[in-house]
Amino acid sequence: MIRVDEKGFYGKFGGAYIPEMLHPNIEELRDNYESIVASEEFQQEFQLLLRDFVGRPTPLYFASRLSETFGAKIYLKREDLCHTGAHKVNNTIGQIILAKKLGKKRIIAETGAGQHGVATATVCALMGMDCTVYMGELDIERQRPNVERMKILGAKVVPATSGSRTLKDATNEAMRQWINNPVDTHYIIGSVVGPHPYPEMVARFQSVISEEMKWQLKEKEGRENPDLVIACVGGGSNAAGAFYHYYNTPDVRLIAAEAAGLGISSGKSAATTVLGTPGILHGSKTILMQTEDGQVVEPHSISAGLDYPGIGPVHAHLFDIGRGEFVAVEDEDAMKAGILLSRTEGIIPAIETAHAIHALNMIEYRKDDVIVINLSGRGDKDLETYIKWGGY
Repeated sequence: MIRVDEKGFYGKFGGAYIPEMLHPNIEELRDNYESIVASEEFQQEFQLLLRDFVGRPTPLYFASRLSETFGAKIYLKREDLCHTGAHKVNNTIGQIILAKKLGKKRIIAETGAGQHGVATATVCALMGMDCTVYMGELDIERQRPNVERMKILGAKVVPATSGSRTLKDATNEAMRQWINNPVDTHYIIGSVVGPHPYPEMVARFQSVISEEMKWQLKEKEGRENPDLVIACVGGGSNAAGAFYHYYNTPDVRLIAAEAAGLGISSGKSAATTVLGTPGILHGSKTILMQTEDGQVVEPHSISAGLDYPGIGPVHAHLFDIGRGEFVAVEDEDAMKAGILLSRTEGIIPAIETAHAIHALNMIEYRKDDVIVINLSGRGDKDLETYIKWGGY
């Protein structure tokens, strides 16, 4: 059985490797999160907001022309149709209600592609909470529309100017801020990373994706289980949500598409399972790209949301035991896949999602297989990158 244990481990990976100053914050969460989330009051508010604010359930769309192209039955789980344009809001809704129940007044968050930042700023506006989002200086430059959205929603966007000036560095800044403000502040982590209980908490809030997939497939195919589920993985929250209800169903293949950047051997990559080794990153034991003396290797991806040097501990466990199949998709192939989906189905995907589309070229499957690709976000935020890449 794949599940988190009481110490926050998935097999060898997970846990809470944190400085002493963070213990009060994490212990407060750990001691209260389960009972709050399980309460009827929480669930009623969470489900109501998912339905009336986020717009769930999101459609499971049969992509007929894409299916013809690849020779399989391909469905797209349309998380791009969530309010704010990506799956990230499923988690921020859950965490903002939790923060409110814990009596917090202020929210901080990190963001890479900006979708988690927008989703956090959105729920803070909804609940009337102060919001500060940390974002790498490089990501601010390449995800300008999302930065503008955050500011319009009332969030303060603080650039991370150290290191590679991307998601890793924004996470570092947010954690430092949380250490200094433990009493009134809740840190909404955007992926299945960080110290326990964050990876399982975020996965649980995102599990609505595969929960819906099961009954939607039953309606469309007469069965709850597809043959394959494909999702992109940076930290891996959308993949965790899409895989969640299939972890312990071995007949369903779980395919995770990582970012190979300019190539596995180029020195400009984010292919964690190929290039990484076990270590500690942002408070949990996982697989990450690091030097022999444990220094984090700077990642690269054309996609800001996959530009992370590790993966969540649940994905490290799936890789370790062979339950997940990981493929590494280069920038150029992801961009071509994004254009392919745009021109076959009229859907411009986030570049993150485009990695999952290209994974179809890297795996074997049968003609009658039912494949679900989690369409984690829409491509509005990436239009400038698409235009620059394609010369449109």
